[in-house]
Amino acid sequence: MTGTDTPPELGTGRAGTLPGRFEEHARAAPGAVALRWAGTELRYGELDARADRLARQLVERGLRPGRLAAVALGRGVEVYVALLAVLKTGAAYLPLEPGAPDPLLRHVLAEAAPALVVTEEAHRIRLTDAGAAELVCVDSAGAAGAAQPAGPPPVELDPDGLAVVLTTSGTTGAPRCAGLSHRNLLAAHHGWRTVYGITPADRILSTASLEFDVFTADWVRALCSGATLVVAPRNLTLDRAADIADLPPLVAAERITLLELNTRTARRLTALLAPTAGGRPLAGVRVLTVGAEKWWLDEHLALQRLVGRPTRVINVYGLAEASVDSTWFEVRGVDEVPGGAALSVVGQPFPGARVYVLDPDGTPLPDGTVGEIALAGPGLGPGYPGRPEETARRFVRSEHDPDGRVLLTGDLGRIAEGGALEFVGRAAGVVGPTDARVSAAAAAAVSRAARAEARLRARPGVREAAVAEVEVAPGRRELVGYAATVPGAPDTDGWSLTAALTAALPAGEAPAAVVPVPELPRTRAGKLDRDALPLPAPADRTAPRRSGGGKGYRGKGGGGSGGVAESESFLGCGTVAVGVPSAAVAALLTDKLWPGSTDVSAVPAPYDSLFRVLYLFEWAAFGLGVAWLLFGAVVTARQRRPVGLSVAAHLAVFWLLASWWPQDNLYRTTRRADWYAQTWLVFVFNIALMVSAAIVVRFLTWQPRVRKRL
Repeated sequence: MTGTDTPPELGTGRAGTLPGRFEEHARAAPGAVALRWAGTELRYGELDARADRLARQLVERGLRPGRLAAVALGRGVEVYVALLAVLKTGAAYLPLEPGAPDPLLRHVLAEAAPALVVTEEAHRIRLTDAGAAELVCVDSAGAAGAAQPAGPPPVELDPDGLAVVLTTSGTTGAPRCAGLSHRNLLAAHHGWRTVYGITPADRILSTASLEFDVFTADWVRALCSGATLVVAPRNLTLDRAADIADLPPLVAAERITLLELNTRTARRLTALLAPTAGGRPLAGVRVLTVGAEKWWLDEHLALQRLVGRPTRVINVYGLAEASVDSTWFEVRGVDEVPGGAALSVVGQPFPGARVYVLDPDGTPLPDGTVGEIALAGPGLGPGYPGRPEETARRFVRSEHDPDGRVLLTGDLGRIAEGGALEFVGRAAGVVGPTDARVSAAAAAAVSRAARAEARLRARPGVREAAVAEVEVAPGRRELVGYAATVPGAPDTDGWSLTAALTAALPAGEAPAAVVPVPELPRTRAGKLDRDALPLPAPADRTAPRRSGGGKGYRGKGGGGSGGVAESESFLGCGTVAVGVPSAAVAALLTDKLWPGSTDVSAVPAPYDSLFRVLYLFEWAAFGLGVAWLLFGAVVTARQRRPVGLSVAAHLAVFWLLASWWPQDNLYRTTRRADWYAQTWLVFVFNIALMVSAAIVVRFLTWQPRVRKRL
């Protein structure tokens, strides 16, 4: 699939760069409003002049073409002054959210290793602690900036040079740093301007924080078109307290004509508008785009109906590595969803972009066949700076593309009748981190999960659904469904949902279990957090299985139908059923195995009573240890540590609990001068307890290994 046209010549020299394109509009209309934030405005001429002054300061601090500077500023106009200033020096900028969690800040700073960080005094200590090298605080360098001469620094800008290093969302592992050149982003800008019809009269709302790729897309769309960029007072993705009800009044007050939302926010907006259907809740908005995650066609159509036909609701698909957006689909003209709700259509490529659906050998597949989506065209970035092996693994040579190079997305799709691209699902959790391509078996597994997810989300009382392959026990993976249900809705318990899917899907396609959850876990980017999905109940819980007549029945060996709460309930039942009898057996056998070990007749009161309490605790710990050995594996496995470490930790907890009963009794009945027995006790019990404690500490502190350099 190829976009409708080829991008025109994007210019050479300064004219072919992002700051060059912005400067053209600043010269043509210096009084036009470039930025609006919290009721204040910054015009193109003023924004250009402030960026020039800061750029000269950064050059004095050693920033030059080919280098990288992080921009770590909060919401407001200063962040745009800073990123334009970095670009005017010929360097690339790394957008860094200063309020991000410490581990993420440390990871990104170590990955990208920027030459300096442009920030403000409020973030100095935190960024220094996270590993930032040299800092430039814009709020304490005002006097130095005012003394700078007018105009940009005298450096040559390269259209093919790196413009930005974006941090990917990390849905398939640790976040990566992906580079994009000026030419890549201007090619994407041509596609946005053509499809969306962007003009200087537009007012574009930015709701994302700078750590997400859509932040860069928003400002490029606006400031390289001469339009006005309106910065929302709150981030609708990161700020979970942000009320979606504030969005329509903000859109009206700021006369917004174009905005982009992620899928989760679009669903929240649909839920807000649905009870008050009628009128035009987003009057004035010409284009509303939705992206970042699978968006079903029935959801797309529902939002289009709510906002009215004058607003173009567009589903977009793409990756940061390919300049954010590669395909688009507009639902206007579609009156009903063909084939039910089991479609996610992302449409056709943007102008100049190219999209392929490939088999595991890299050959384009015929229409209607599921394969891996590959992206190509002038928006395709150079890869991952400093990571040649990772770049070679995902940016591969292809004889089928005019440029001879495509990006393997790890996503699955098919070209439908009529030429539209349908998104099937991500291969995360199915494709290993070292696999070069999505195998046929992985494609089949993802397709199966997509079909089951479509059925699950169509069930009455289910608000959101996901189906994923998860490790339900060390070394064993199964398909598990997750349903965010309407409170109090009938037949939305795990067993009923599992039974319904088992009856509705062909044999072997239903998930092993469905886990009801209050909400689907989300990453900072608002995407499904697969690593945080809870495990179902243990494998020996009863669950429906298809019988010969196609009806569900409660048979042994099925996956559980509950979630974390049911797993913990199961452990609690096992503790009572096994732990209490085991503790009683330990109490009855103590004096038989170690005669006289519990005799406290020679111990004066009240100390004799304290020793009796000790014996009760030893018996109880032994019973709990036996119960943990038999039933605690599911809780250990839920923490998603490596299999070997999980098994070791499971046994270590058992030993820490159960060994006190035999250990203390053996110590009390062994002669002090029996050095053979004393040594044996030290090694079997004391040292083993220390090793067990160390294993538990390692289990609790384990984190996935992350490479420190790009």
